[in-house]
Amino acid sequence: MSDEVEPGSVRVRLDLSYDGRDFSGWARQAGGRRTVQGEIEDALRTVTRSARPYELTVAGRTDAGVHARGQVAHVDLPAEVWAEHREKLLKRLAGRLDRDVRIWRAEEAPAGFNARFSAVWRRYAYRVSDHPGGVDPLLRGHVLWHDWPLDVAAMNAASQPLLGEHDFAAYCKKREGATTIRTLQRLSWERDAAGVITATVRADAFCHNMVRSLVGALLFVGDGHRPVDWPGKVLAAGVRDSAVHVVRPHGLTLEEVGYPADELLAARNREARNKRSLPGSAGGAGCC
Repeated sequence: MSDEVEPGSVRVRLDLSYDGRDFSGWARQAGGRRTVQGEIEDALRTVTRSARPYELTVAGRTDAGVHARGQVAHVDLPAEVWAEHREKLLKRLAGRLDRDVRIWRAEEAPAGFNARFSAVWRRYAYRVSDHPGGVDPLLRGHVLWHDWPLDVAAMNAASQPLLGEHDFAAYCKKREGATTIRTLQRLSWERDAAGVITATVRADAFCHNMVRSLVGALLFVGDGHRPVDWPGKVLAAGVRDSAVHVVRPHGLTLEEVGYPADELLAARNREARNKRSLPGSAGGAGCC
């Protein structure tokens, strides 16, 4: 599958952040629902005074209510539009966009760059408080309150068997034609001085609801409702378990997206489009 930029166009990388609470997710939707993609595309069209829309491609399509601090997208603009607006684009977008979404950088992307397919990892954080009094009101839109005391050491122990390449079908909402094989690179828990517990979750990619399902399973271990080996057994079963709770979205933030060196971007772009399979299972080509 080719990803060549059309002659006369420039691929622009956008680095952005948003508070997801008032968005119906990233992807533009029919019916007038407010989405991050829709807001930015509309603002971009307005500030460049363009007759046609410019579609964004994003590194991670976040769900409704999920936040992002380090989201990355790209857009292909006509060279003349980019030349005219590049110097003042950030300031003009800041004046047009609502305050819950901000673009921090807009730069010409290196050859082979694709915000989605060139990425080698995405890092999310999920924040939880088990304080008996609840969540700090100033953090309530970004931290989940769990009303049972949590054992961080137990959650870290239960996380270990989930690391590596697995079929995460037990923790994903299945989508037709999409694989649920992912490589989980990091899953760790840490309590800070204020008592907020943060799960750091990093993988090459995530399938739908994967982070929130993993967190839900591990919270059951942390509060003593399930044994330490339970999340690993759920993973090995390979099917959705009704006992795995998908936690609420507001505790989740996309923190960072990682990309390889510029000379490896095109190769990664091509590799990521191949449908993955585990050893001994049937593979196949196609977008993952």
